[in-house]
Amino acid sequence: MQERVVVVGFGRSGTGAARLLKAQGVDVCLLESGNSADLQRRANCLTAEGINVELAKPLSLASFAVLPERVVLSPGIAFDHPVIQQLRDQGVAVVGEMEVAWNGFNGVPWIGVTGTNGKTTVTSLLGHLLQQAGLDAPVCGNIGSSAAELALERRGGATPAWAVVELSSFQIEAAPSVAPKIGIWTTLTPDHLDRHSNVNNYRSIKASLLRRSEIQILNADDPDLCSHTGDWPRALWVSAKPKQQLPAVINTHIWIESGHVHNKNGPLFPASALAMPGSHNKQNLVLATAAALQVGLSANQIEQGCRSFPGVCHRLELIDTQNEVFFYNDSKATNYDASLVALQALPGPLVLLAGGRAKRGEPAAWLKALELKAKAVVLFGEATPTFNELLGASGYGGKIELREGLAQAVPLAAQLAKELGANAVLLSPACASFDQYENFEQRGDHFRELVEALKN
Repeated sequence: MQERVVVVGFGRSGTGAARLLKAQGVDVCLLESGNSADLQRRANCLTAEGINVELAKPLSLASFAVLPERVVLSPGIAFDHPVIQQLRDQGVAVVGEMEVAWNGFNGVPWIGVTGTNGKTTVTSLLGHLLQQAGLDAPVCGNIGSSAAELALERRGGATPAWAVVELSSFQIEAAPSVAPKIGIWTTLTPDHLDRHSNVNNYRSIKASLLRRSEIQILNADDPDLCSHTGDWPRALWVSAKPKQQLPAVINTHIWIESGHVHNKNGPLFPASALAMPGSHNKQNLVLATAAALQVGLSANQIEQGCRSFPGVCHRLELIDTQNEVFFYNDSKATNYDASLVALQALPGPLVLLAGGRAKRGEPAAWLKALELKAKAVVLFGEATPTFNELLGASGYGGKIELREGLAQAVPLAAQLAKELGANAVLLSPACASFDQYENFEQRGDHFRELVEALKN
């Protein structure tokens, strides 16, 4: 008897999961609460492939006319949603798209990369290193193609040597079978607390992926991870600092000393091979290096790969220089800590563009960095009143301007940079993008367009 599966959510992950399941011979239906013209067009495409799509279906038991054997959730839907729990109570198995992809890859070893910040850069860099060394190692997950899309693309074709997969907490909690060959944990600071309630729950979800990983690589420079060293007796710890500066309880595997990346056998290559600003990128470098060595790359292959790495879109991306002012797109900075990293990486003075949909978090360090680095802050979007109040309460001494959106904020930021003698305009929103954009990529692309328009 053919298995019946309902996929909930019509995003990239949901579409990829539905297509992969269909290719596996599953009777699949996709439910989506929206009903826009674009969704109608996309639904028609899937219907032509034999996938039943039902639009305007809210997440309620009434939307499930007949209970399926399995429900596959898109990452945007809470794993503990009351309706999802009701489905479980009635015997329905509930998983996420990553679980479907994991099974669809048929034994391809994964390098799973997670963390609050840094995971996209590490995933991108590591994929680049492996590919430049001649390995078939596609990048997917919370970056680029969905993992299910990639599994479908490779179905019946060339089997990858590795899959380099970025995994968010939303994806990990709904994929309990995913067990990477190599697991990497970049950082841990409070994030997504509206979804996970508290940092302990958030940490536990991230940790579950590493516990299922055969090889565990952790960042010894992250205060939270470092405070839990006793939980990871077999981990490979890495640091952007000299080995002697780390606690004695940490058996450091890779570190940076005298400008070179080191392991126990001595220096491997100059840390300057990765030409990206900020100490956080040195941490990303040693995490990627540790994994690449485990895969079997030589130090020379890693060095050459680092030298040709183009960087990551929307993460401290230098997009233009106008009138001696640098314009940086850091749209991926969707929380205080990510924006703080950008502020610490760049020399001041600068003008910051911040705003969007605010998240729960601790802004004190971010506010302190603004005082040190930012001559002005231009606020935009839904978070404007919240951020304006935060800046006022902190005693911020620079100029504060409020605008509706980026279209109004970017020209003003460029003008302020000229008037105040700032050398950079930095879009590092410290917010989610969902008040005005579909995702942070769309926000960053809009910023790029607006900066280009300044020339005219």
